Amino acid sequence: MGFDCLIRNGLIVLPQEIIRADLGLVGGSIVEIGPQLAGAAVEEIDAIGLHVLAGVVDSHVHFNEPGRTDWEGAATGSAALAAGGGTCFCDMPLNSTPPTCTAAAFDLKRAALEQNSLLDFGIWGGLVRDNHEHLEALAERGVMGFKAFMCGSGIDDFSHVDEDALGRGMEIAVRLGLPVAVHAEDQQLTSQNTLAAIAAGKTSIRDYLNSRPIEAETKAISQAIALAAQTGCALHIVHISSGAGIREVVEARARGVNVTCETCPHYLVLTDEDVVRIGAAAKCSPPIRDHVQQEALWASIVNGELDFIASDHSPSPHAMKQSEDFFAIWGGIAGVQTTLGLVLQEGLQREVPLCKLSALLSANPAQRYGLAKKGRIEVGFDADLILVDLASSGTVRAEDLLYRHRLSPFLGKTLGGSVRKTILRGKTIFANGTIVAGSSGRFLPSASCRLQLERS
Repeated sequence: MGFDCLIRNGLIVLPQEIIRADLGLVGGSIVEIGPQLAGAAVEEIDAIGLHVLAGVVDSHVHFNEPGRTDWEGAATGSAALAAGGGTCFCDMPLNSTPPTCTAAAFDLKRAALEQNSLLDFGIWGGLVRDNHEHLEALAERGVMGFKAFMCGSGIDDFSHVDEDALGRGMEIAVRLGLPVAVHAEDQQLTSQNTLAAIAAGKTSIRDYLNSRPIEAETKAISQAIALAAQTGCALHIVHISSGAGIREVVEARARGVNVTCETCPHYLVLTDEDVVRIGAAAKCSPPIRDHVQQEALWASIVNGELDFIASDHSPSPHAMKQSEDFFAIWGGIAGVQTTLGLVLQEGLQREVPLCKLSALLSANPAQRYGLAKKGRIEVGFDADLILVDLASSGTVRAEDLLYRHRLSPFLGKTLGGSVRKTILRGKTIFANGTIVAGSSGRFLPSASCRLQLERS
């Protein structure tokens, strides 16, 4: 048969094995996988010596479209993700202005992303104290789920939910067939600790880290799990930072609760000592923990207890990272461009199989959120691929970052492998250090929305 593109001689990373084979692409899809495929092609790519992985599906980013694009924006954010091997992202409902808590706000975000994004994307809807009547309209427009904060979000126009508001939101989400994702830190504990520290003049980095203990995370996770068990809601815990948090999820799954969890590269490669050394660029919440918790997270990866890894890319202008008061500094880490490289470097050194690392970054989030034909190298799936040279490594340098603000806590860190090409739906969008395509991202509606459209 004839192909639009043939990728030859690559080491293809499949869900359970790595094979040497060719990939045949037609119309943006994978149509054939096998050795020495016969047939003509408009384009041939020689991938000898390279591993071919499914493109990274980053299910947790804040590109801040629309309204706060001076913090990032989809143009720079998606380009940075593509340079880091990403082909798809899911944009959070904050910190855009307005936040994606109504149908009108969703329409603004979708239009902005379709205009500016290099990559395909899903959109999270927001679940706040006073928008329950808007959730159905958001579902009709195709949000992949609803994101809620169980503590203050840091943004005035995105309120946190108490137990009642979260439970009511979960009941609606069940009816709509959508998951709820939560930022799990206990509001009472974190707010009391923060107010007490500031009142005592304790505003150092260590004071901030101490104000958000593991107990705040596990208490909120436990409450969210209890509500999910009561309502039957599909629950996802974002950016887990501790082994105790993972245990809450594992024990709940054993009881039959539909709950998954993610962690982030910063928890896997940095510790609290690094935060003290680096400062503002490494501030986030939950905060980065000590070496013991980092090892517990890696153990959960090896044991198959952790579901996936996402960047939680949450950038800001440099000015928002400047203060003598560490509590006043914006708490967000820029990371989409370095997620793959950091995970490969650390994971392969720990002898975590490459197939498992790829699934954590691509197949697992795509499957959990029903992102059709994304996240796997399989016939019929989108040809979203990355060609990676694992024999080559690099170092994170500010001048290589494509973010709007080149601020990263990972400067100087070694990246495992080098992304030679990023391919979206069969088209090369990044090659050898350069973005080579323009904005062409497509909106990916949720599985439940697609089903409703098919039925109608």
